[in-house]
Amino acid sequence: MDLISGLTPFFFVLVTLGTVVGIIFGAIPGMTATMAVAVCLPLTYSLGLEQGLALLLGLYVGGISGGLVPAILLNIPGTPSSIATTFDGYPMTLNGEGERALKVGIFSSVFGGLFSLIILYFFAPTLASFAIQFSYIEKFLIILFALTVIAALSNSLLMGLFSGVLGILISLIGSYDISRGGNGELRLVLPILQPYLEDGFSLLPVLIGVFALSTVLLEAEQGMKDGEGLSGVKLGSGKPFHFSVFRGQLVNLIRSSTIGTFVGLLPGVGGSAASILSYSQAKTFSRSSAEFGKGTPAGVVASESANNGLTGGALIPLLSLGIPGDSTTAILIGAFTLQGIQVGPLFIGEHLQTWNSMIVAALFANLVMFAVMFLAIRHLAKIVTVPKYILFPIILMMCVVGAYTINYGVMFDVWTLLIFGLFGYFAQKVGIELAPFIIGFILGPSAEIYFMKSLESFGTLSIFFTKSWIAILLWILIALSLTFSITMSLISRKRHPLE
Repeated sequence: MDLISGLTPFFFVLVTLGTVVGIIFGAIPGMTATMAVAVCLPLTYSLGLEQGLALLLGLYVGGISGGLVPAILLNIPGTPSSIATTFDGYPMTLNGEGERALKVGIFSSVFGGLFSLIILYFFAPTLASFAIQFSYIEKFLIILFALTVIAALSNSLLMGLFSGVLGILISLIGSYDISRGGNGELRLVLPILQPYLEDGFSLLPVLIGVFALSTVLLEAEQGMKDGEGLSGVKLGSGKPFHFSVFRGQLVNLIRSSTIGTFVGLLPGVGGSAASILSYSQAKTFSRSSAEFGKGTPAGVVASESANNGLTGGALIPLLSLGIPGDSTTAILIGAFTLQGIQVGPLFIGEHLQTWNSMIVAALFANLVMFAVMFLAIRHLAKIVTVPKYILFPIILMMCVVGAYTINYGVMFDVWTLLIFGLFGYFAQKVGIELAPFIIGFILGPSAEIYFMKSLESFGTLSIFFTKSWIAILLWILIALSLTFSITMSLISRKRHPLE
């Protein structure tokens, strides 16, 4: 019972509220779990760390799960992680089995979420205990490895690397802090902007701008299609749902949840990769692979258990190494920043109550998600009809108010929100990857500190290659990630020479 000691009823109310709101965000095409967490992030300042995390984790779990509703009913992924759910979910809807497909997806989601939570609970403290032994050199190489993994798994290696380096470069704007080994001089800033950018861009307005405002701009550009809404949404009256549908699916559930959790460990990869990879594996090992794509429940099981398995997996590198596993956990760093707490190898040991409360919040969020979606799925299906012209002004207002109040009423933070909202909008137009960019922005200052401290201590670059077996192993992993990306790129060019 130590896990729930000290937790108040309000804590569980916040988890429930966050989960329900997250489901709504996930179920509306164009709205994502990342956007839900970004928009609600400023609210956590007045709640305190544990209660704020309760709200955000509920949003995270609910947002990932809610994406299956439009994916199955409209063939539109509610979130990027639901893309593989459309492959068999929508055909089931066309076959009159919409409600059955939704309930299969909901059960698979809670299985994947709970599976990854168990891995998180037992694996993160072990990894954190090991990471405590790292010197500045190993810490710098861990960040370098994270950035190369992100780049290697991006659509383009060069664009992924460019995006990560751009994020690091922008994170270094401001005075060269003495605590980083600097001399206090201003860097990359015009003198006229010195009063605003002496400490660089504030993290939280940047996060809200990149992930919330840019999404609103992109969705607003597409506009509302005539007749978009409830027409065409049919839950059907075909085969009723029964748990016997999971007979023979245990291996699929465990394999897909494991894939999702493992992909979550890789920084910046995202749920879409997890769901597609698990779907392809399920199809490969299935005795009835020809049924995939035609409306088999096994396809929905694979996709949804994987993308919810990502939730616990992405928290492992965040809480044990201080490296976000995906764009949503990158925003969770903002919640810790608001409370003046740094995540990393020492976090779990020094903030055991917060760690326990996060486990309870994630567990309760998965149970609430299952109860709300399974019992009220016919009502939740109507969420896809909410007009965007009602949502967007509310979201914009929350973004502006949150950016303005997050640092006690600094107007430049609103300008930061606008600048990075427009940056996120145009970045996606030209192919810049937002996940590598924002993770580079978050990790840039730490990378600089570790690099400079290493040089101060040893005075030579060769120390990065000879310090310890851990450093050598990390260099091998960096080389493997880059080699993998280059090899896959060459294979793709051979298959598609005209692209």
